[in-house]
Amino acid sequence: MSRILLIEDHDRLAQLMHQGLVNAGIAVDVVDRIDAAWAAVQQISYQALVLDRGLPDGDGLLLLKKLRNAGLSVPCLVLTARDALHDRVEGLEAGADDYLPKPFAMDEMVARVRALLRRPVEFHSIDPIHGDLRLHTESGVLFSGNESITLAPAELHIMQLLLYKHDEVVRRSA
Repeated sequence: MSRILLIEDHDRLAQLMHQGLVNAGIAVDVVDRIDAAWAAVQQISYQALVLDRGLPDGDGLLLLKKLRNAGLSVPCLVLTARDALHDRVEGLEAGADDYLPKPFAMDEMVARVRALLRRPVEFHSIDPIHGDLRLHTESGVLFSGNESITLAPAELHIMQLLLYKHDEVVRRSA
């Protein structure tokens, strides 16, 4: 099952979106602030983000830029009431993969999230993280706390699969 992070501060809308995504078979964690979202992505390797721009502690694009600067390329759908052309361009330039203005149809939002989740695993995150494990894919180094180990190519491939799909059974054929 895919797991995404929903960052939305409007309680009722967050509940509706959560239910729509869960009904579509997608596991959803919900936070309502940038700092909580940052903490969540440090602990869990999400397959996608759904990000509101207007959050109590700032513009959601600040979080997106921070994620991209940290090397995390998890697919991101930006939701916002800001629907002017320059707002959409700003969101996409900040690293969003898709941009959906509010109000929106729930079916369309779910379809857009599913489209992000269909991306190949290799594009979900440059450096997957789970718990205290962090894999730097470019160098092939696995970090756990203060320790690190350089992985052989086959080990790197296996570790990537395990970290990206940490909540799924990974078959030998993967």
